[in-house]
Order: sequence, then C-alpha cells, then structure tokens
Amino acid sequence: MSGHSKWSTIKRKKEKTDAQRAKIFTKMGREISLAVREGGADPSVNGKLRDIVAKAKSLNVPGDNIERAIKKAGSDKAEYEQILYEGYGPSGVALLVECLTDNRNRTAGDLRHYFDKYGGNLGQTGSVGFLFERKGILIALGEKLDEAKVIEDCLEAGALDVYFGEDGVEVTAEPDGVGGVREEMERKGYTFASAQAEYIPATYVRLEAEMTLKMEKLLELLEENDDVQEIWHNWEESES
Repeated sequence: MSGHSKWSTIKRKKEKTDAQRAKIFTKMGREISLAVREGGADPSVNGKLRDIVAKAKSLNVPGDNIERAIKKAGSDKAEYEQILYEGYGPSGVALLVECLTDNRNRTAGDLRHYFDKYGGNLGQTGSVGFLFERKGILIALGEKLDEAKVIEDCLEAGALDVYFGEDGVEVTAEPDGVGGVREEMERKGYTFASAQAEYIPATYVRLEAEMTLKMEKLLELLEENDDVQEIWHNWEESES
C-alpha cells in the first residue's frame, strides 16, 4: 500500500478556488440546499449534508455561511437537478463536468458554447465516461507520518489503499464510503484537505503550448459558471 500521491494537484486546485471565494460560496450553497431538501437540515442524521458541510469547510467556507445556507434551504424555491456532462476539449482531452442547475437548457447551451469556443465539443452521455473510474479520494494532511500506523488506521476505517507523498497521504475508498472513512479517521486525529468521490482517468493527455492555453481558458470559463460544481479531466498538467 504505497505509491505516488496527487497531493500537489490538489494543492494547485485549492489555491485556485481560494481566489474565487464568492463562486465557491454560491456553489456550496446549492449543494447544501439540495441535500437539505433530500434529507433534512440536521447533519447528524443527514449523511449527505454532513459530507457537504465537511467539503465546504475544506474549501474555507466560513461556518456562518454554512449555517445560513442550511437555514435558507427551506425557503429556496429553485429546483436543482444534478447532471453530468461529457465532452472533449482541445486535442481530445476528455472532460466530465458535474453541474447543479435549475435550467438544463441554459446550462447545456453555456457548456456547448465554451467547448466550441476552445476547440472541443460537448458529447453525448457515455461518450467520455468510460475513460474514468469513480473512486473515493481522501487527502490527509501531515508530514513524517508513521506509515505502518497510517495503514493500520486506514484499513480499520474501511479504506481500500494508501499512497504516501512528501506533504500528505492519499487514501482511496469506495465512492459511497468516503464519509464513513473520513469520520472514522477524524476520530483518530487525522485532518483532511479533501474528501470526496472523484472521477479518475485511466490515461492522461499531454498538450503543446498552444493547446495548453486553450485548455486553461476552457477550464476558466467552466469554473466561472455558477452551475458547474466539479470538473474532471485527463489533461496531464505540468507542475509549473
């Protein structure tokens, strides 16, 4: 149970989202609203809401904002729908875009425009998904951890595998088991930078400079759209 951690990628992603706090608050508010409608406003009995609250905190959403979003959920009249869009970006980079929208025609139109603008195309359901595997991914913080102890704790918590890096530990779990593993590990004293189900690509695509710029612009447009919650792709980004 060892290997290369993707912690550096998580850090870059987090640095980018920290600079877009208002967008993050809006997106997390939608997730909270949907979770409250489906399972109630008490995180202690609503596991989905509990996981979303943990995710919001990992993205530095203040506790007051989270509480307001939970209280506001009951009066939010928007009917949000979860949709996974699939498409190809520049040079055949595969993308999965998770959206939470109250108007699927608007969202599909926006995404189609973004993809077309930067040399890609929005595809049909199933056109890209087969290139990814859904896994539970948890990034535990901490340097110089006792590897044997971490492995033991992870296995006891129900994790599937552990990968050690310089800055932290990447733990894999069943997609639906992330919350349980996180909570059990937190009881053991671990803290997490990220803990959620993710789409992991089987292979990666490298891009030349011109296509890299187009890919970056496409991702920027997607991230700025309030309907877009998560973006998964198989572009092999450089460390720089």
